[in-house]
Amino acid sequence: MASRPPFPELLSLVESRSAALREAAVDLTARVPGCPGWTVRDLVTHLGRVQRFWASAVRAGEAAGPPAVPADPSGELLTWFDESTPLLVDALRAAGPGAPSWAWWPSSAAPLTAGAIARHQVQEAAVHAFDAQEAIGKPEPLPAAVAVDGVGEFLEVCLGSRGAWPHRPARVELQALEGPSWTVDLSPAGVTVDPAASGAPVTRMQGRASDLVLALYRRIDLADVRVDGDREVAEQIREWCVVD
Repeated sequence: MASRPPFPELLSLVESRSAALREAAVDLTARVPGCPGWTVRDLVTHLGRVQRFWASAVRAGEAAGPPAVPADPSGELLTWFDESTPLLVDALRAAGPGAPSWAWWPSSAAPLTAGAIARHQVQEAAVHAFDAQEAIGKPEPLPAAVAVDGVGEFLEVCLGSRGAWPHRPARVELQALEGPSWTVDLSPAGVTVDPAASGAPVTRMQGRASDLVLALYRRIDLADVRVDGDREVAEQIREWCVVD
């Protein structure tokens, strides 16, 4: 299990990955392979709305429910987007990592805090920056600091919030070439990350951390990482946890 970036680094990563998307948004009409049916304009609008939504959630604190959906972009889209990321980062910085907040993952092991939101927003911005880069034919691997934590964040939040595993119970190991590894148990009781030792995994996925994250988010083919054992389980994970 890899160590998580400290809160100030998470905020910097949100900024840098958002800037990477902005830099790649040179053709708003370009199609986005990772988001079928979307153009880069849709991608920029989506991330801007997401960042404004979570800024409102963090400012609201321990609210009973989610904030209102942000209004449609007004004025020039990229200027509106440029104003979205500071709204999120400033709200997170003002709240601090331990501040309580509404989030959509109460059934997972992740806390309902500004720190957990910052961690997830790194992945949101990073994966969509890759989408924008791919749309212009210049995809780049996720930075190591983003990708290594991204594997664990996906398992804990995206998988961990899904509830009962609908397939045959399985233990899966993911190994990043950078060193860290993760084990997850999938069962009718739900998803357990870093379970107690009790048997060998039925499936092992291995690759660069960036490739593991992008494969889990269905941005690259499963063939781009090494899968040993029961390959169907890896396919089932990708189908079960589809995230924009």
